[in-house]
Amino acid sequence: TLLSSLGLGTTLTFASSHWLLAWMGLEINTLAIIPLMAQHHHPRAVEATTKYFLTQATAAAMILFASTTNAWITGAWDMNNVSNPIASTMIITALALKIGLAPMHFWMPEVLQGLDLLTGLVLSTWQKLAPLALIIQTAQAIDPLLLTTLGLMSTLIGGWGGLNQTQLRKILAYSSIAHMGWMIIVLQYAPQLTLLALLTYIFMTSAAFLTLKTSSATKIGTLATVWSKSPILTTTTALVLLSLGGLPPLTGFMPKWLILQELAKQSLPLIATIMALAALLSLYFYLRLCYAMTLTISPNTTTSTTPWRVQTTQASFPLALATVMALGLLPVT
Repeated sequence: TLLSSLGLGTTLTFASSHWLLAWMGLEINTLAIIPLMAQHHHPRAVEATTKYFLTQATAAAMILFASTTNAWITGAWDMNNVSNPIASTMIITALALKIGLAPMHFWMPEVLQGLDLLTGLVLSTWQKLAPLALIIQTAQAIDPLLLTTLGLMSTLIGGWGGLNQTQLRKILAYSSIAHMGWMIIVLQYAPQLTLLALLTYIFMTSAAFLTLKTSSATKIGTLATVWSKSPILTTTTALVLLSLGGLPPLTGFMPKWLILQELAKQSLPLIATIMALAALLSLYFYLRLCYAMTLTISPNTTTSTTPWRVQTTQASFPLALATVMALGLLPVT
């Protein structure tokens, strides 16, 4: 029931051109994921769920308020008709709060840290779709300066915040913030690149989360012991992390390349430079994960190369699919 409601909420938001229906979809979406987040009854999970609920409820209320204001002034509930600057600014602020764009990102690492890996995966991929659909639909009415600020701040903060973390879920949360910034920065110039970046981000994040789920790792220290248990997985994970960082010849390079090219084409060289340098910040902590995973031998492993292990019961097909997508899609460009 909860999963179908989750799908239904997002689909409602996709299909709507009326603000009330969009708001209702977002609301169904939030209410459906909350029991999924709190299902383990761990104090941290409950705390994360509470934080998530409060931020999402605030954002939904702001969307409702802004669309009501817009309808009050213009007499229309259409999405493509947000002509009032106050309403459009409030709507983009609320949607930024919903997907965790900086400076409204503070809930995201905390919430992701409290969840288990699969719910975290749903939170960082599926939950981004509905608000992003609304952002793309209303993008042309929004002040370009505001969008650029959101995008630049998100990439910088997503790069800086992840540097000092040892918890993998927080690192993935900051990486998510940085990727959202890349999507927002190019939104008004080439919305199709935003969608491309979103698609590649979903593949790469799914691969990363499913890998962590297979090796049940939540800290950097645990990653160092994975190589002896599943060497091939270690190799592909290092490549997936580099793909998240955006190195060619992996998939993650494609959106970054096209977005920087588009920014340069729009004669915004300074913004393109800042974005490229911010990508280096993110690359540093992905490289740190790669280093811990593949280039160090953990002091607490056994002396034998492959320790005894039981057969895993987890489905490996989603992981394989996501990994292949995250590594091999560059020729699509």
